[in-house]
Amino acid sequence: METITVETKVNSSIDTVWEYWTKPEHIVNWNFAIPEWHCPKAENNLEVGKSFSYRMEAKDGSMGFDYKGTYTKIEPNSAIAYALEDGRKVNINFKEIDNGVTIIETFEIEDTNTLEQQQQGWQAILDNFKTYIKNN
Repeated sequence: METITVETKVNSSIDTVWEYWTKPEHIVNWNFAIPEWHCPKAENNLEVGKSFSYRMEAKDGSMGFDYKGTYTKIEPNSAIAYALEDGRKVNINFKEIDNGVTIIETFEIEDTNTLEQQQQGWQAILDNFKTYIKNN
């Protein structure tokens, strides 16, 4: 299956990046692609074979969806892999660099949105994460 990769560099420690990426109280603050949307609820059971569920919806309540998956790999402060409900696979790598961490996210494409829309949406969420961690 075809994949898309997005990445960002965050000026923070690997421990902080991991915590902000995986803890529901942080996920709700950055896990959305555009300012008109938000993530009002996040549940995360960070263990292989366990699942996560993030509610993503328009702030005006006009639409929303649950983003759910099951973890297939977890290497603390290093890597996360999961399968979405539709079977698509996602891999995230956290690499320590000078003055921070590079986050590289690779995901299998879906057939509802264009490749460009998918790339832009996933990159926007990563950019939100970078902004959130910078401001906290």
